[in-house]
Amino acid sequence: MIYYVEDDESIRELVLYTLRSAGFEAAGFECGKDFFAALENAALPELVLLDIMLPGEDGTAILRKIKKRFPEMPVIMVTAKGTEYDTVTGLDLGADDYVSKPFGMMELTARVRAVLRRTNRDDSEVLRCGEVALDPKSHTVAANGQPVELTLKEFELLRILMKNAGTVMTREVLLESVWGYESAGGTRTVDVHIKTLRQKLGPGAEIISTVRGVGYKIN
Repeated sequence: MIYYVEDDESIRELVLYTLRSAGFEAAGFECGKDFFAALENAALPELVLLDIMLPGEDGTAILRKIKKRFPEMPVIMVTAKGTEYDTVTGLDLGADDYVSKPFGMMELTARVRAVLRRTNRDDSEVLRCGEVALDPKSHTVAANGQPVELTLKEFELLRILMKNAGTVMTREVLLESVWGYESAGGTRTVDVHIKTLRQKLGPGAEIISTVRGVGYKIN
């Protein structure tokens, strides 16, 4: 899935049509608020196309948030701002490529394919701890051989814990990694999500240990 954040409806629909015609799944959003709402309720996209001049938060601020919360998520900046300074700024913030308007649809599709090839590193290896298996590529979790339905936050929380199995993860680190310190509930949010995560994993939840006064770890 590719997400495209662009406030100009005609450009957004043309790019989405082009991507879908090229065989990609694609969804468009008018602003950062709608984009982040989608991240909360669906699987993470393979790539984000991001305009800079947007209502509300501009693309640069959105890029910072993306790279803070999901540092490996590839982003292509697509914008009318095409000066060398703007390009360097975007790349320095972690953008994987930069396309200036006006651009050809064939060029954009080629750049999308190139970035996906570069960033499709094998961080897609299935993580296994005890009776729990997490597949980052298909965004699925199974416990004792049975599928487990998790929200995006629950999935990211479990993924970070499993990726760092054996290491105690403090509540503060988990909060920053999954929520970017944007949750009004503070570290209590982590505890609440761990509780629901344990409930959903059933017997598989025994892999999660509470380290009193510190945080959590995967055995």
